Amino acid sequence: MLYFVVDILGTVAFAISGVLVAMEKKLDLFGVFIIAFVTAVGGGTLRDLLIGNTPVGWMQTPVYLFVILATVIVAILFVNQLKHFRKSLFLFDTIGIGLYTMVGIEKGISAELLPVMCIALGTITASFGGVIRDILCNEIPVIFRKEVYATVCILGGTIYFILIQFPIDETFAYIAAIAAIIIMRLVAVKFRISLPNIYRS
Repeated sequence: MLYFVVDILGTVAFAISGVLVAMEKKLDLFGVFIIAFVTAVGGGTLRDLLIGNTPVGWMQTPVYLFVILATVIVAILFVNQLKHFRKSLFLFDTIGIGLYTMVGIEKGISAELLPVMCIALGTITASFGGVIRDILCNEIPVIFRKEVYATVCILGGTIYFILIQFPIDETFAYIAAIAAIIIMRLVAVKFRISLPNIYRS
Protein backbone atom coordinates (compact mmCIF):
# COMPACT_ATOMS: atom_id res chain seq x y z
CA MET A 1 0.00 0.00 0.00
CA LEU A 2 2.83 2.40 0.89
CA TYR A 3 4.55 1.59 -2.41
CA PHE A 4 1.36 2.31 -4.38
CA VAL A 5 0.73 5.60 -2.55
CA VAL A 6 4.32 6.74 -3.17
CA ASP A 7 4.01 5.77 -6.85
CA ILE A 8 0.81 7.81 -7.24
CA LEU A 9 2.26 10.81 -5.40
CA GLY A 10 5.35 10.68 -7.63
CA THR A 11 3.11 10.55 -10.70
CA VAL A 12 1.22 13.63 -9.50
CA ALA A 13 4.39 15.57 -8.65
CA PHE A 14 6.05 14.88 -12.01
CA ALA A 15 2.84 15.51 -13.96
CA ILE A 16 2.57 18.96 -12.34
CA SER A 17 6.20 19.73 -13.17
CA GLY A 18 5.47 18.71 -16.77
CA VAL A 19 2.41 20.98 -16.91
CA LEU A 20 4.42 23.94 -15.60
CA VAL A 21 7.19 23.48 -18.19
CA ALA A 22 4.71 22.95 -21.04
CA MET A 23 2.69 26.05 -20.14
CA GLU A 24 5.88 28.07 -19.84
CA LYS A 25 6.61 27.01 -23.42
CA LYS A 26 3.03 28.02 -24.40
CA LEU A 27 2.06 24.60 -25.75
CA ASP A 28 -1.56 23.80 -26.59
CA LEU A 29 -3.77 21.60 -24.40
CA PHE A 30 -2.70 18.38 -26.11
CA GLY A 31 0.95 19.38 -25.82
CA VAL A 32 0.54 20.10 -22.12
CA PHE A 33 -0.97 16.66 -21.54
CA ILE A 34 1.75 14.87 -23.52
CA ILE A 35 4.56 16.65 -21.67
CA ALA A 36 2.89 15.90 -18.32
CA PHE A 37 2.41 12.28 -19.37
CA VAL A 38 5.98 11.60 -20.50
CA THR A 39 7.36 13.40 -17.44
CA ALA A 40 5.26 11.21 -15.14
CA VAL A 41 5.80 7.82 -16.82
CA GLY A 42 8.98 8.22 -18.90
CA GLY A 43 11.42 7.05 -16.22
CA GLY A 44 9.16 4.21 -15.10
CA THR A 45 8.69 3.04 -18.67
CA LEU A 46 12.44 2.84 -19.26
CA ARG A 47 12.88 1.07 -15.90
CA ASP A 48 10.26 -1.57 -16.73
CA LEU A 49 11.77 -2.18 -20.17
CA LEU A 50 15.23 -2.66 -18.61
CA ILE A 51 14.00 -5.33 -16.19
CA GLY A 52 11.69 -6.98 -18.73
CA ASN A 53 8.50 -5.98 -16.92
CA THR A 54 6.11 -5.76 -19.86
CA PRO A 55 3.56 -4.46 -20.55
CA VAL A 56 5.04 -1.53 -18.67
CA GLY A 57 3.34 -0.33 -15.49
CA TRP A 58 1.05 2.36 -16.87
CA MET A 59 -0.28 -0.04 -19.52
CA GLN A 60 -1.38 -2.60 -16.94
CA THR A 61 -3.90 -0.33 -15.21
CA PRO A 62 -5.76 2.84 -16.28
CA VAL A 63 -5.18 4.39 -12.84
CA TYR A 64 -2.03 6.22 -13.96
CA LEU A 65 -3.72 7.71 -17.03
CA PHE A 66 -6.64 8.93 -14.94
CA VAL A 67 -4.32 10.35 -12.27
CA ILE A 68 -2.26 12.22 -14.87
CA LEU A 69 -5.37 13.53 -16.64
CA ALA A 70 -6.90 14.73 -13.36
CA THR A 71 -3.59 16.31 -12.33
CA VAL A 72 -3.29 18.15 -15.66
CA ILE A 73 -6.83 19.53 -15.34
CA VAL A 74 -6.33 20.67 -11.74
CA ALA A 75 -2.88 22.14 -12.49
CA ILE A 76 -4.25 24.12 -15.45
CA LEU A 77 -7.18 25.42 -13.40
CA PHE A 78 -4.88 26.54 -10.59
CA VAL A 79 -1.85 27.46 -12.67
CA ASN A 80 -2.01 31.11 -11.57
CA GLN A 81 -1.83 30.04 -7.93
CA LEU A 82 1.09 27.72 -8.73
CA LYS A 83 2.91 30.55 -10.48
CA HIS A 84 2.80 32.57 -7.26
CA PHE A 85 5.36 30.13 -5.94
CA ARG A 86 8.44 31.11 -7.91
CA LYS A 87 10.08 27.78 -7.30
CA SER A 88 7.02 25.53 -7.69
CA LEU A 89 8.53 23.66 -10.66
CA PHE A 90 11.70 22.99 -8.69
CA LEU A 91 9.70 21.90 -5.65
CA PHE A 92 7.48 19.43 -7.52
CA ASP A 93 10.46 18.11 -9.46
CA THR A 94 12.35 17.56 -6.20
CA ILE A 95 9.43 15.78 -4.55
CA GLY A 96 9.08 13.65 -7.69
CA ILE A 97 12.68 12.46 -7.72
CA GLY A 98 12.52 11.60 -4.02
CA LEU A 99 9.41 9.48 -4.45
CA TYR A 100 10.36 7.87 -7.77
CA THR A 101 13.87 6.93 -6.66
CA MET A 102 12.37 4.65 -4.03
CA VAL A 103 9.73 3.31 -6.44
CA GLY A 104 12.55 2.28 -8.79
CA ILE A 105 14.58 0.74 -5.97
CA GLU A 106 11.55 -1.26 -4.85
CA LYS A 107 11.13 -2.57 -8.40
CA GLY A 108 14.79 -3.56 -8.44
CA ILE A 109 14.45 -5.40 -5.13
CA SER A 110 11.39 -7.23 -6.47
CA ALA A 111 13.47 -8.26 -9.50
CA GLU A 112 16.14 -9.56 -7.08
CA LEU A 113 18.83 -7.22 -8.37
CA LEU A 114 21.98 -6.28 -6.46
CA PRO A 115 21.72 -3.09 -4.34
CA VAL A 116 23.92 -1.12 -6.74
CA MET A 117 21.65 -2.09 -9.64
CA CYS A 118 18.57 -1.18 -7.58
CA ILE A 119 20.05 2.27 -6.95
CA ALA A 120 20.80 2.69 -10.65
CA LEU A 121 17.22 1.65 -11.46
CA GLY A 122 15.89 4.14 -8.90
CA THR A 123 18.00 6.92 -10.40
CA ILE A 124 16.76 6.11 -13.91
CA THR A 125 13.15 6.06 -12.71
CA ALA A 126 13.55 9.44 -11.02
CA SER A 127 15.57 11.17 -13.73
CA PHE A 128 14.54 10.13 -17.20
CA GLY A 129 10.98 11.43 -17.21
CA GLY A 130 12.50 14.87 -16.66
CA VAL A 131 15.11 14.21 -19.35
CA ILE A 132 12.41 13.41 -21.92
CA ARG A 133 10.38 16.44 -20.78
CA ASP A 134 13.31 18.82 -21.18
CA ILE A 135 14.37 17.42 -24.56
CA LEU A 136 10.83 17.73 -25.95
CA CYS A 137 10.69 21.31 -24.63
CA ASN A 138 14.07 22.13 -26.20
CA GLU A 139 15.92 22.50 -22.89
CA ILE A 140 19.18 21.00 -21.67
CA PRO A 141 18.00 18.27 -19.23
CA VAL A 142 18.45 19.22 -15.58
CA ILE A 143 20.35 15.96 -14.93
CA PHE A 144 23.12 17.13 -17.33
CA ARG A 145 23.46 20.61 -15.89
CA LYS A 146 25.68 21.70 -13.03
CA GLU A 147 22.78 21.44 -10.55
CA VAL A 148 22.80 18.36 -8.27
CA TYR A 149 20.10 15.93 -9.40
CA ALA A 150 21.00 12.29 -10.02
CA THR A 151 23.65 12.45 -7.31
CA VAL A 152 21.04 12.88 -4.57
CA CYS A 153 19.09 9.90 -5.95
CA ILE A 154 22.21 7.75 -5.64
CA LEU A 155 22.93 9.03 -2.12
CA GLY A 156 19.32 8.51 -1.05
CA GLY A 157 19.31 4.96 -2.36
CA THR A 158 22.56 4.28 -0.53
CA ILE A 159 21.06 5.62 2.69
CA TYR A 160 18.11 3.24 2.29
CA PHE A 161 20.31 0.16 1.91
CA ILE A 162 22.42 1.23 4.89
CA LEU A 163 19.33 1.77 7.08
CA ILE A 164 17.80 -1.63 6.33
CA GLN A 165 20.93 -3.28 7.71
CA PHE A 166 19.81 -2.13 11.15
CA PRO A 167 16.92 -3.59 13.16
CA ILE A 168 14.47 -0.83 12.25
CA ASP A 169 11.12 -0.84 10.51
CA GLU A 170 11.62 -1.03 6.74
CA THR A 171 8.84 1.51 6.21
CA PHE A 172 10.85 4.01 8.28
CA ALA A 173 13.92 3.38 6.13
CA TYR A 174 11.81 3.86 2.98
CA ILE A 175 10.35 7.18 4.14
CA ALA A 176 13.68 8.36 5.56
CA ALA A 177 15.39 7.79 2.21
CA ILE A 178 12.70 9.79 0.40
CA ALA A 179 13.05 12.63 2.90
CA ALA A 180 16.85 12.52 2.61
CA ILE A 181 16.72 12.89 -1.18
CA ILE A 182 14.32 15.84 -1.00
CA ILE A 183 16.27 17.57 1.77
CA MET A 184 19.67 17.02 0.12
CA ARG A 185 18.50 18.57 -3.13
CA LEU A 186 16.87 21.53 -1.37
CA VAL A 187 20.07 22.13 0.61
CA ALA A 188 22.28 21.70 -2.48
CA VAL A 189 20.32 24.29 -4.45
CA LYS A 190 19.94 26.65 -1.49
CA PHE A 191 23.70 26.72 -0.87
CA ARG A 192 24.65 26.26 -4.53
CA ILE A 193 26.42 22.97 -3.96
CA SER A 194 27.22 21.32 -7.27
CA LEU A 195 29.55 18.87 -8.97
CA PRO A 196 32.81 20.29 -10.36
CA ASN A 197 32.63 21.76 -13.85
CA ILE A 198 35.25 20.16 -16.11
CA TYR A 199 35.37 23.22 -18.38
CA ARG A 200 37.63 26.11 -17.54
CA SER A 201 36.74 29.64 -18.52
